[in-house]
Amino acid sequence: TGDHAHDFCVTGDHAHDICVTGDHAHDICVTGDHAHDICVTGDHAHDIWFGTKEGCFTSMGVLSDGSYNIPTGVIYSFPVTIDSNGNWSIVQGLPQDDFSTEKMQATYKELLEEANAAASLA
Repeated sequence: TGDHAHDFCVTGDHAHDICVTGDHAHDICVTGDHAHDICVTGDHAHDIWFGTKEGCFTSMGVLSDGSYNIPTGVIYSFPVTIDSNGNWSIVQGLPQDDFSTEKMQATYKELLEEANAAASLA
């Protein structure tokens, strides 16, 4: 992420594992066996107002429906598509390896810890 995201070029079989954001994300070059699965969105506000482009998705904090083993009712950042009316849906069926699962569960645990800490202040 950041000012130099536009200098990033990914090649190889695992190019589909890369997530890039930033003002210049549209300048990213991705090649490899799964490069066709990549869609990078640099302007999140555009997607919220006008919808994601066909075949593309973005990440957005939304209420979990249990997808990707994140419990229902938790606000979590998921890959989503957004239609032109602003309706979003969580993208299903993306590959998830052990590394991704561990990171997602660690993030979920951190969210719970933060929620508990905030609740203890009340």
